[in-house]
Amino acid sequence: MDLSDNNQGKTIQFDESRNNEIKEYQIQHNEKFNQKAMSRSSTGQSSADFDTKSVRSVLMKRMHLIKRRRQSIDDTVKVEGPPYHTMDIETVAQLTKSDPENGLSDSIIEERHIEVGYNEMEGEGGVSPIKLLLRQFLNIMVLILLIAMVVSFVFKDYIEGGVILAIMFLNAFVGFMQEYKAEKTMDSLRQMASPTAQVIRDGHQKTVATRDLVVGDLLLLKSGDVVGADCRIIEAFNMDVDEALLTGESMPVNKAVEKIQGYDVPLGDRVNMCYSSTILTKGRGKAIVTSIGMQTEIGKIAKRLLDSSDSTKTPLQKALDRMAIVLLAIAIVAVIIVFATAKFNVTHEVVLYAISTSISVIPEGLVAVVTLTQAFGVHSMAKSKALVRRMAALELLGAVTDICSDKTGTLTQSKMVLTRLWRPDSGFYSVGGLGFSIDGEVTREDDQAVVTKESSDYGFQTLLDTAALCNMSEIRKDADGEYYGIGDPTEIALQIFAYKMKNGKPSLVKKDDPTSWSLVAEYPFDSSIKRMSVLCRAPNGQHVAFLKGATERVLPTCIGMQMSDSNDIRLMSPEELQAIVSPKVEALARGGLRVLSLATKRVKHEGEVLPDTFIRETIERDMIFLGLVGIYDPPRKESKGAVEECHTAGITVHMLTGDHIATATAIAREVSIVPPTYGLTPDDAAYVDAVNSGKKHVADGQDNLVMSAQDFDKMTVEQVDSLPHLPLVIARCSPDTKVKMIEALHRRKKIAGMTGDGVNDSPSLKESDIGIAMGENGSDVAKQAADIVLVDDNFSTIVKAIEEGRRVFGNISRFVVHMVSGNVAELLPLLIGLAFVDQAGFSVFPMTPIQILFNNILTSSPPAMSLGLEPVHARQMLEPPRSEKDGLFRLSNIIDILFYGFMIGAICLSNFVIVLFVYGTGNLGDSCNGRYNETCDEVFRARGALFATLTIIVLVHGFTCRDLRESTWSLKALRGPKNVYLFWSTLFGFVLLIITLYVPVLNRDVFRHLPIDWEWGMTVASVLVYIALAEAYKWVKRTFF
Repeated sequence: MDLSDNNQGKTIQFDESRNNEIKEYQIQHNEKFNQKAMSRSSTGQSSADFDTKSVRSVLMKRMHLIKRRRQSIDDTVKVEGPPYHTMDIETVAQLTKSDPENGLSDSIIEERHIEVGYNEMEGEGGVSPIKLLLRQFLNIMVLILLIAMVVSFVFKDYIEGGVILAIMFLNAFVGFMQEYKAEKTMDSLRQMASPTAQVIRDGHQKTVATRDLVVGDLLLLKSGDVVGADCRIIEAFNMDVDEALLTGESMPVNKAVEKIQGYDVPLGDRVNMCYSSTILTKGRGKAIVTSIGMQTEIGKIAKRLLDSSDSTKTPLQKALDRMAIVLLAIAIVAVIIVFATAKFNVTHEVVLYAISTSISVIPEGLVAVVTLTQAFGVHSMAKSKALVRRMAALELLGAVTDICSDKTGTLTQSKMVLTRLWRPDSGFYSVGGLGFSIDGEVTREDDQAVVTKESSDYGFQTLLDTAALCNMSEIRKDADGEYYGIGDPTEIALQIFAYKMKNGKPSLVKKDDPTSWSLVAEYPFDSSIKRMSVLCRAPNGQHVAFLKGATERVLPTCIGMQMSDSNDIRLMSPEELQAIVSPKVEALARGGLRVLSLATKRVKHEGEVLPDTFIRETIERDMIFLGLVGIYDPPRKESKGAVEECHTAGITVHMLTGDHIATATAIAREVSIVPPTYGLTPDDAAYVDAVNSGKKHVADGQDNLVMSAQDFDKMTVEQVDSLPHLPLVIARCSPDTKVKMIEALHRRKKIAGMTGDGVNDSPSLKESDIGIAMGENGSDVAKQAADIVLVDDNFSTIVKAIEEGRRVFGNISRFVVHMVSGNVAELLPLLIGLAFVDQAGFSVFPMTPIQILFNNILTSSPPAMSLGLEPVHARQMLEPPRSEKDGLFRLSNIIDILFYGFMIGAICLSNFVIVLFVYGTGNLGDSCNGRYNETCDEVFRARGALFATLTIIVLVHGFTCRDLRESTWSLKALRGPKNVYLFWSTLFGFVLLIITLYVPVLNRDVFRHLPIDWEWGMTVASVLVYIALAEAYKWVKRTFF
C-alpha cells in the first residue's frame, strides 16, 4: 500500500487494484458514496493468505440460509461515510468541521447531539410490554379457556365464567412478569465502551462521558484506554492498538498517521484509524472522531445482526405447540361426543357438560409452571454466573451435543505468559505460574535444578535484564491485591517473568536513585523489522543496548552467543548461529509457543549520550545473542476439568480459533480436547508422560482431529459430510469457517453451542442453536447475538449451565407427565359418565367444572411447580445428551401419561360408582349438574368421594413423578434427597381439599358436592392401590425397557 502524502487537492482518488476502476470523492460537494464492506482480513485473517471475500457477503450468505433473516440485503445500496483513512488530516478536519489543534467548541456539542444523537449502541428495539402481554393470550390452551368462559357467561353461569377468567389472567400475569424480566436482563450489560473519554474542546483538555462524544471531537488516547468511537489518527507515538475485538487479530496493530491509498483497504490494514471499543496497549496518540454509535464499524455489524428477527422456536416450544393442537383436537372430539350423546339437543345442561369435558383436557397451569420453572432455572444459573437472555434457550442447553469454543479468553486466560526459554550453554528452562501471578519457579529441564536470581549465571542474568528493560509494560496491583498488566501482552509476559525472578523493572530502574539502571533511548517495535531495542545506562555508568524480536530478524544482527560467564562470548556468523538456534525454535514452536529472541551489546561512546546520539541501525548491529523465550496464552485452571466433564456427559468440545495450528494443538492437548499424545512424537517428553499416565481419551485412535481453516474451507459440503468425524480443532479460522462448522453439525442432527467474545464470533453465535457470549471481556454485539452470557468468562461455567439445562428439561418432563396424566384422569370419568343419565334424560357429570379447575390449578400446579425445583439427580451428568427424538413428548413420556391417567381415572371412577351404586340406591336425581336439590344427595356425595380420591392421588402422584423410572416409594428413595417444596405443596393441597369439602355453601353451591365420612377409608385404599400399580409399572420399565 502506498503511504505517500500525495493527492493533497480537494478531489481524492482511490486505487482499486481488483477492478482497476477509479472513483472520485468530491469533498467540496460533500457527496456520499457506496463503500464496500470489510474484507475477510478484517476478521482476523491476513490479506496475504486469503482472498478479500467480504464479511458482509459471508454474513448475508448465512442470512440467506435462514428464513427469518432478510434475503435482499446484498442487493440494497449501502450509503456510508467518507473513507477517512484515504484523506489527509486537513481534509478530515474540514469534513468533520473540527479543529486539529483546539477541537470543537462546547457551544456546538448540544447541537450535534440533537442532529445525530448520542454515542451509544442501540438495543434490539426495546421490550414492548403490550406485545409480551398479548403473547400470553395467543396460545391454543388459553383460547380454549376463553371459549369456555364466553359460553359460561352466555348461559349465565357466572361463577364458572368468573373462575375461568381469573385463571386466565393469573396465567397471563405470571408469564408476562417472567418474560418481561428475562427481556430486561441484558440492560445491565451494555457497558461495552469506555465510560469516559479525554477530549480537547475549546483548546482545553476535558473528561467527558463516552456517550457524549460527537463527530469532530478531538480525542486524546493513552496506553490502556478503550477507544470511545471510530476516529482518524492525527498523532501517534509508539501507538499499538488491540483490535482483536473487531478483527480477531491476536497481536496489537502499530498505528501511523499517514493517509492510505485505496478506500477498500481492509479494516485490519487501516493503520491510521482507531475503532470503537478497541484498546490501546502501548503508546499515546490524538485522533478526530469520525463515527459514533451505530455508525461505527462495530455498530454496523451489530445493526446487521439485530435487524433480523429471531422467530425460530426451540424443540420445547414446538412440543408444547404440538401438544396444544392435540389437546384442542381431543377437546373438540370430547365436545362432539357430549353433543352426540344428547343427540345434538344442545341445552343448558349439555353445554355445561361440554364445558366440563373441554376444560378437563386443558392443563391450565402448564404454561405458568413451564415459565416459572425456567425462571427458577435462570435464577439458579445467575448464581453460577451464567446469564440467560432467552429463557427458551435454557431447554436447548441441556440437549447440546457439541460445543464450539473460541480459544482466547474462553478456554484460555487471554493473558500471555512466558513458560519456557532456552539458553545456549545450559539448554531449556521451564517457568511456572499462570496469568499475572508473579509467583513461579524457573527450573532447568535437564537436571530439574531451581534457578533463582542469586544462583543464575551472567548469561542468564543478562537475559533477565533484557526481558525487564527492553520493555514498556507495567505491572500493578489492584485494591484486592491482584496483579494486572498495562501495555503490550507480550511485554507483560516478559515483565512477569522478570518479576518471578525478583528482577522486575521497578527493582532495576529507580527514579530517585542515579546509580540504578536508566532508560536513555527507545527504538520502538516496527512491524517491518519485527523487533525493538532500548539503550540503557547501567549502574556502573556504562551503556548497554537490549534487543528483542522475531528470531529471523534478530539473528542477522548478531555476531555471537553469550555463554554463562561474562567473558565467554562465542563468536560466529549469522549462518552458524541460525544452524544452532533453528532446531530450538522449532522445539518451542511444537509446544504451541510464540518464540522471541533476545540479544544485547555494550555501547562505547566518548562524551554524553543523549536519546538522539545513536540511530537505530547503529544500535541494532553487532549484537550478542542471549537466548529464546516461548510465550503462550495459558488455559484457565478450570478448563481441562470442564472439558473432561463434557466428555463424561457425552458432549464433544471443538476449538475454533484464529491462532496458529501448533498453538491451537498445544492448548487443545492441555485442556483435553484432543488426546494428550496427539501431534507429539515418541521423542517428546510430554508424549512419554502421557503414555505413562495411562489416561484414556474419548478421541483415542482417531485421525485428523486438528485441521487448518484453509483446508476445511476448501472442502465441499459432501466432503465435510463424508468425514467420519468433524475436526476437534480448527486453526486460523474466520467467521465463515465457524458458521460452516455449525452448519456441518446441524446436518449431522447435532445441537451445537458456540462460545465467543469478539465481534467476529457474532455470526456463529447467531447461527448456532445456543450462542454463549462472554460478559466480562466480550463485545456488546456478541452478547446481543448470544442466548446465554457467561458473566465470569469461564468455560467451566458452561458445564454448570448444561447441568442446569438438563435439570430444567428433566423437571419439565416430570411435571408435564404429572399434569397431563391428571387431565387424562379427569377426562376418563367424564366420558364414561355420559352413561349416567338422570331422571330428566341428561347425563350426570361425575366432576363439575369448578372441581376440574380446582384440581388443574390449585391441586396439580403447586406439586408440578415443586417438581420444577427438583434438585440435580446424581446420574444427570453421567448420561449422554438426549437425542433429537427424545423430546418432551417422547414415546416413554406419552406411555407414562396414558398409563397413569387411565389408572388414576379408573380408580377415581370406581369410587364414584361404589358410593352411588354399591352403598347408595343409584338415584341420579334431577338436574344435578346445576344447583342442589333433594334428589341430588347421592350424586353430590359420590362427587365428593371422587373429588377427594382424585385430589389425594394427584398430590401423591407428584412424589411418583420425581423419578419416572426409578422407585420413589422404596425405603432407599424415601431416605434419599428431599424435595421440601413438594412436601409443603402437598400439605397445602390437602388443606384446601378439607376446606372445599367441609365449608358450607362453598362445598354444595360452588363445588356441587357434599362432605364425606366413611368414604375416607375407600380413598386411603385407593391411594395404596395406586402406589402398588405405579411401582409395578416402573419395575416393568426398568426390567424390560
